Amino acid sequence: MKKIRLIALVGATASGKSAAALELARRFGGEIVSCDSMQVYRGMDIATAKPTLAERREIPHHLIDVAEPDAPYSVASYVSDAEIAVREIAGRGKLPIFCGGTGLYLDRFLCGGLPATTLSDEVLRAELLREAEEKGADFLHQELAKVDPASAAVIHKNNVRRVARALEIYRLTGTPKSVWDAQTKTAECRFDARVILLDRPREDLYRRIDLRVDQMLAAGLLEETEALDRRGVFEKNSTAAQAIGYKEILPYLHGECNLQTAVETLKTATRHYAKRQLTWFSAKSYAEALPADDVVPALSKILSEGETR
Repeated sequence: MKKIRLIALVGATASGKSAAALELARRFGGEIVSCDSMQVYRGMDIATAKPTLAERREIPHHLIDVAEPDAPYSVASYVSDAEIAVREIAGRGKLPIFCGGTGLYLDRFLCGGLPATTLSDEVLRAELLREAEEKGADFLHQELAKVDPASAAVIHKNNVRRVARALEIYRLTGTPKSVWDAQTKTAECRFDARVILLDRPREDLYRRIDLRVDQMLAAGLLEETEALDRRGVFEKNSTAAQAIGYKEILPYLHGECNLQTAVETLKTATRHYAKRQLTWFSAKSYAEALPADDVVPALSKILSEGETR
């Protein structure tokens, strides 16, 4: 069966992915599939840099505002929802264009890996975390070393959540996380995918990050964070609580620091996150790095040539 063709624009936050995706969609009749683990949540708009309503009216966007912020949304949910979206887009004769910086979501979608039905068990994970709290991080890490020594070797014992996650995977599937990871790395992509990593000089990227933070504050980031906090979103959903943009502002709202400190912390945290994103995608053999300012003309040429063949 012929594979569905798609484009994915990935890379660091503030690197220009959304603007490039919009321009490509305009030129080639595309629809955009968000690949952002926080844009799935309703009401989490400013901190996640969601496309504007005008942009979403102009170009169809998918996997934005598909979950309530006080409920978990898993990688498995994303893979299933993205599969539906891509097949519907392709069925309309349109080009699916993925856009975002959540590498794990795209990786699992393209290459498979952990079975969707056994990917997550919140009850089991809570039990493991409680075990670590009662018996200590060392105990949980030793339990992991018994069943998955490869994962234990690369996950620090003090990173209790990652240790618990690896144990959760093993107990649910009977297969170590390290084995699933190895299979994912060697799996053939299920789609005819062109994955482009937007590359920018570090100083330029950091300047754009600082500007984005300033724009978020002007757009109402403080008010958005306060509203979500009042709803109890961050208490109910640990994933949302770790979203960059909210966790740095909350100390200010709770009177634990001044606004300038919170803003500088947010800018620093965003730069560190950008580094991690670039490290992740640079290690993927399917990701092709291109200068961010050249992405649209380069892909336009590739797509135009493909249409004439």
